[in-house]
Formats: sequence, C-alpha cells, structure tokens
Amino acid sequence: MSAERRSLIMIDITTDQLIVRRGQSFLLTLEMSRPFTEGEELHLTAETGKPPSHLDMPSLCSDCGIDSSSALQRGIVVLTVTPAADAPVGRYLLSASTERKKTSLGSLVVLYNPWCSADWVYLPNGNEREEYVMNEQGVIFRGAGHFITPMQWDYGQFEDDMVDICLKMLDINPKHLKDPADDVSARCNPIYVSRVVSAMINSNDDRGVLQGCWDGNYVGGLNPTHWSSSTNILQRWYLNNCHPVKYGQCWVFAAVMCTVMRFLGIPCRVVTNFESAHDTDKSLTIDNFFGHSGVVAKKSRDSVWNFHVWVEAWMKRPDLLKYGNYDGWQVLDPTPQERSQGAFCCGPAPVSAILKGHVDLKYDIPFVFAEVNADIVNWMVSATGSKTKMNSDTRKVGQNISTKAVGSSRRMDITDSYKDKEGEEERTVFKHAVTSLNSQEEGNDRGPQKGAEPLKVEMKIEKVTNPE
Repeated sequence: MSAERRSLIMIDITTDQLIVRRGQSFLLTLEMSRPFTEGEELHLTAETGKPPSHLDMPSLCSDCGIDSSSALQRGIVVLTVTPAADAPVGRYLLSASTERKKTSLGSLVVLYNPWCSADWVYLPNGNEREEYVMNEQGVIFRGAGHFITPMQWDYGQFEDDMVDICLKMLDINPKHLKDPADDVSARCNPIYVSRVVSAMINSNDDRGVLQGCWDGNYVGGLNPTHWSSSTNILQRWYLNNCHPVKYGQCWVFAAVMCTVMRFLGIPCRVVTNFESAHDTDKSLTIDNFFGHSGVVAKKSRDSVWNFHVWVEAWMKRPDLLKYGNYDGWQVLDPTPQERSQGAFCCGPAPVSAILKGHVDLKYDIPFVFAEVNADIVNWMVSATGSKTKMNSDTRKVGQNISTKAVGSSRRMDITDSYKDKEGEEERTVFKHAVTSLNSQEEGNDRGPQKGAEPLKVEMKIEKVTNPE
C-alpha cells in the first residue's frame, strides 16, 4: 500500500512535505496491492508529539471519506480528508491499516487557517489576509514621535527550513518539556500558542531565539541594527542547536515573532509606539522623584522609551466572553520586560480592551495600557522621605502608534484604536482603569497602588493665644 497526497488548496511553503490548513480539504490516495471493497475496514491514524500521542482521524478531522475518483476494483482508494477547524497545529505522522497490514503514509503539517470562518484566526478581508499572512516583506517604523523613519524588513515566513524551525520552537518550549501531551493538545488554541511564541522569541526563561542587549556592549554578537531579516536570525538559532542569537532589541524581537506567527497562519503585524512607557508596578503612572534642590532624589524603575515595538495578532477571544467584544487585534510583546504568569512574555491583550481601560482582563492589559496612556508624575521628596506631587503630564505617553498600511509601504496611524484623543473621554477611561486596578489590589489584600490614591492633606493646629 502506497500513498499519493494532493492538496486541494496548496500552501506555497515547501514541496518536501504536505502542509494544509485547518478546515482545508486534501486528497490522500492509497494504492492497494489488491481490490478494495467498501465493506472493508480501513483505519487512518495520526500521531503527534514526542512521545507520539495517537489520534484517530475523527479526532483530527471533521470529515474523512472515500472520494468519487477512487478506482476500488484496481485497489486505488482516494480519501478526502479535512482537518477540523479546531485541530491542534503541528506535525502528524499518518498511517493506514487494514485487517492485514499497517503502512506508514508519511507526515502532515497542519496550520491555522485565516481563510476558514470556523477557525479562531479567521480574517474576513482578503487584502488584509494577503498583507498579514502571506506578505514576506514589511516596513518597521523607528525613531522619535516627530522624526519617524521606516526600515525595510524581510520576514521570509515561507523560506526554506521555516517549517522545521517554527515547529522546533514549539517542541522545546518549557510547557512542552514539562507535559508534552498537554502542550500538544493546547495547540488547537491560538491564544495559548501566541503566548508560547512570545516567550520563545526571547531567551530569558528558555532556549529562545534572541538575547537582548541594551547597554551598547555587543561583544560576542552583532549590533541589533545589523539585522534586517528574520530568516537569518531563525536559521542561526536552529543551526546552532537552539542557542540564542546575539543581539536583539524591541524591533528585532517583534519582527521575528511576526515571521513565526505568519508562518503558523495567525494574521500578524508589527506595531510601533512612540514615547512608550514602561510601568514596573501597575500604577499606570511613570513616577519621577526630585529633591528640593532639583536633583533626582531617587532613581525610578519606571521609564519612557523614545519608541517601542510589539506585534498585534488577529484572533477570537471566547475566553473573555462579552459576545466577541474582545475579538480582533491582540497585543503580543516578545521583548523581555516584565514577567507574565512567571515567564517573560506579554499578551495577548485585546486592543479593544486597552481602548476602554478594561484592565481586569487577560492578558497583561495594565502593562500595555500604561505603555500607551500612562501619566508622567513628578514628585518632590523631602529630607524626611515624604512625597508631594508637583505636576503631571497626561499627554506625552503614546504618540503616533504606527504600522505598515495594507498593500503599500506607507505608515498607518492606529493611535485611535488604543486610546481616545486627549480630553474628557480619555480621562474617564484612565480613571476607570486606575479604579479597577485599585479594586483588584484591595481584593488581594495588598492595598491601593501608588499614584492611584487621592492626595492627602495633613493639618496640625497649635494654640497660640486663647480665643477672646
């Protein structure tokens, strides 16, 4: 028994192995050594993971049946196979067995399908699918808010070895090493997989792709400005036994993640936020401390970067309910900044939730909300250590949030999708976010966050003379 495989909707990634998308039918031709009758039993089995987990084809596929092009009397059985729209993505080993014999048919790689309406990553607009899934070239914006410069980038998600590289990344992530069966099963969910990829692009917790460097000392590696291609980085990582490539900064981390997400079939785009805040304590403020002489009284861990780059991925968020209110673009940030559930990853955080200040939802929404909309607060610190709020800047953070436009290299400003224009509505959202965070902290017996409580006035009355 031999097998010939023909995909009904081909994916232009490799000619060496069969790659299909969830919900996409393909034909599997079995050439038997004898005639085959419809009454005979024929079992197809799919194995995935290490050690392999066995799946009957009904578990992997939503439909599997004998195609009308079969010539059963000649022993040619043509099967129409459709992977389920919620099947776990990854590589499967297929085998077929009759009462007499079991035969290996080879490997099958299943990816997410943004063309399939039943898939959680379904993107209805064809031009956007072409841009955010199929386009191998892109533009990343850097610089400063009033001096934005474009940089060409080669994503190369369909280049040689991308199949093996991206699947290797999933197979060596810490969750897979801890519980392979659970991890492989969870790969049906793009929310889960996107968090895994976010963590695996940096090497802080694992055998991730890139090591960051921000101190200017690039000994033993290359300046992050050297890179202009994801494939060069990913191939180095893969060929070097998954040791991290040196070095990356935010735009490099984001670009490499965009490549992996597009390969997997999750629509993805690179986004730049100018005047981007890094809030270290979930206060939604960037706090600066000054002494009476004007010098810095103590160094704050908070900061504002001239720009920061992350990615957005398109997917449904049924885990958040609300009738699809949080479906659509989700922020994911592979640059290692703060831990999320113990790992250096960030997101997916719904952009719609960030806009409304819904900071009580998964994942990492307070951190991203602060990146685009934190207040900068200056404090006067007395000799005794008491603090007095001097002033605040509600406008500086989060400027000219940018991504490449669909079908062209021009810059598209998407700031309005993250926050309202400065004014009453924006202040209302900010106060709602602060109040929500304080409520969460009080519920955790940790008390209110700094910068969120109202200013306190202390009064002391001394009797100087008796009243007449």
